[in-house]
Amino acid sequence: MASVLRKTLSPSIREIRILCCQTSASSLGTRQFVINTYETLKKANPDLPIMIREAKGTPARAFARFERGVERHVSLEGLDEKSVGDKIGELVTNSSTAA
Repeated sequence: MASVLRKTLSPSIREIRILCCQTSASSLGTRQFVINTYETLKKANPDLPIMIREAKGTPARAFARFERGVERHVSLEGLDEKSVGDKIGELVTNSSTAA
């Protein structure tokens, strides 16, 4: 997991949404990331909404909503668990350029 996700995230981040398919091989890394990382991420950020949405056929993606309604997303399709963590880490650390 990206080390940034083990710490309290910037207060400018308002929510994180992770979308994936519960059966497709291209979402496997995302599902593994959620299983192995959600608890740690939530403990470090108890007041941050972290939503996991699974739906058949949904491409694996992560969204971060920042203050002032700015929203960014990244594709997680076909990535392994470590790469998913790295991509989400990049997404949430770019908050300084989001506002």
